[in-house]
Amino acid sequence: MTQLEGDKVVRAEEMARAERATIEAGASDEAYMLKAGEGIALLIERFIQHKDLEKRVTLLVGKGNNGGDAFVAGTFLLGKGFAVEAYQCVPLEEASPLCQKHGKLFAEAGGGIQQELDLKGVILDGLLGTGFRGKVEGKLAEAIEEVNDSELPVLSIDIPSGVDGNTGAVESVAIHAWETFFLGMAKLGFFIGEGYDYVGRLKKVDFGMKGDDATPVAYLVSETALQELLPPVKRTRHKYEAGYVIAIAGSPGMPGAAMLASLAALKGGAGIVRLFHPEGMEEELAPAAYELIRAPYKWGDPSEILEEGKRAKACLVGPGVGRSEEMGTFLRDNVKRLYIPMVIDADALYHLKEFPKGAILTPHQKEMSHLLGGKEVDRESCQAFAEKEGVTVVLKGAPTWIFHPGTLPLIIPRGDPGMATAGTGDVLTGMIAAFLAQGVLGREGAALGVYLHALCGERAAEKLTSYCVVASDLIETLPEILQKPLGEVGDADR
Repeated sequence: MTQLEGDKVVRAEEMARAERATIEAGASDEAYMLKAGEGIALLIERFIQHKDLEKRVTLLVGKGNNGGDAFVAGTFLLGKGFAVEAYQCVPLEEASPLCQKHGKLFAEAGGGIQQELDLKGVILDGLLGTGFRGKVEGKLAEAIEEVNDSELPVLSIDIPSGVDGNTGAVESVAIHAWETFFLGMAKLGFFIGEGYDYVGRLKKVDFGMKGDDATPVAYLVSETALQELLPPVKRTRHKYEAGYVIAIAGSPGMPGAAMLASLAALKGGAGIVRLFHPEGMEEELAPAAYELIRAPYKWGDPSEILEEGKRAKACLVGPGVGRSEEMGTFLRDNVKRLYIPMVIDADALYHLKEFPKGAILTPHQKEMSHLLGGKEVDRESCQAFAEKEGVTVVLKGAPTWIFHPGTLPLIIPRGDPGMATAGTGDVLTGMIAAFLAQGVLGREGAALGVYLHALCGERAAEKLTSYCVVASDLIETLPEILQKPLGEVGDADR
């Protein structure tokens, strides 16, 4: 089984505890700061090169060690010919000892330290760290608002200032970062509450702490591991080896979801897709892909579905099925009679009261709330549901979480806001079903589908803007994504 767990996601105080423990055991906090600052400087340099920007940086420096990290990064950048100035929000003598020391070294290296905010170039946010709680007020709040209003690129050290590292709460104002350079381990607050609206693109800085004894609450998915999951293509394969998917989807007046899911399964590599739909939809489904096999069924006769279910390698259920009583009865009576890997989405999540063991469910927040009987949707309740039902839950959103029995959740922090449009979930359902049919099972199939789907959304938005993306654009972009190794595609704009 592929190891999907990448970097740990921890609570802010757990990160602080783990770092403190290593220092008490003999590690040097200044050595950590020097390595962190060098890593931050390298990422800033890459960002400026990629965006073709002027080599000018303004440091926002607080009184803690985040401010010290900013000074160290600034000193490295000065040595590479960058113009760097710092805004010190409190008198340097009130800062932490390491921040004071490296502020003086920054000034000796030629960096300017100002008491008034004068924003130029790329902004490096080192005002507040992951230990911050509560409301940003006064002069600091005014500075953050001015930074956000400037529309200049902003890069945050470890966490955007003003965001709670545990809850993601923003009680007054917070930095809207373009990118966040997290130190060592990602913090839970990035991914819950309001945090994900503020962190931008996440990039890791290794500052030398292993963190082996740190207790995670989740993991970022390993993008390297996902590369290994792509199904191999044999020269001698035939269409059934490539994967046979059956789809139970669509209802009168809602053909689009069924067509999107089915086409996504075909484009995802399935050798054959057979769409089962209620009879009477033939004319509505006429625009479907030529390659799609369409098969009408009657409410009282599931025989063909059950027979094809013996030959198929995967099944998708739900896109566009609607909420009629006839559909609910049909699904409850027959889905449990299909003994193949299955993806269940959309209104099938409303109709079904129990789910086949091992199925992949792909709810959004409202659908998950229904599955939980109206309870709060959080990582604990979703994990408990996955354990109880014996299913994999793909909680769609920004970011997407994957819950699976016996494991900590996976987080996939990719995608684009333009994906918040009708039909993108149907595309995801089809893609996951295609990978299941090709032998990538369970949590691995779900993770691969979600990740590729997210990259497709990013690339479509890059071409079309986030305003103009529609679901079919993700299907059209998939071949381009698959032309290169996933890691290369995923890092192309990082």
